[in-house]
Amino acid sequence: MIIEDVQVETCLEQICQQGCHQVNIIIQQLNQGKCLPETQHLTSFQNTLLLQELQNIMAVYT
Repeated sequence: MIIEDVQVETCLEQICQQGCHQVNIIIQQLNQGKCLPETQHLTSFQNTLLLQELQNIMAVYT
């Protein structure tokens, strides 16, 4: 997926810098609908984009 949303892309980069373990935790929390400090500035749609992209990235490691 190519993200054309600067806010989502920036958030994605910040989350990925935290490492795979933390990314997996964030994926779980986003799937549960939790509001996270890293994502509180994003809209619901942006959160969905972010979650999809995180899942796509982590799928490479499974």
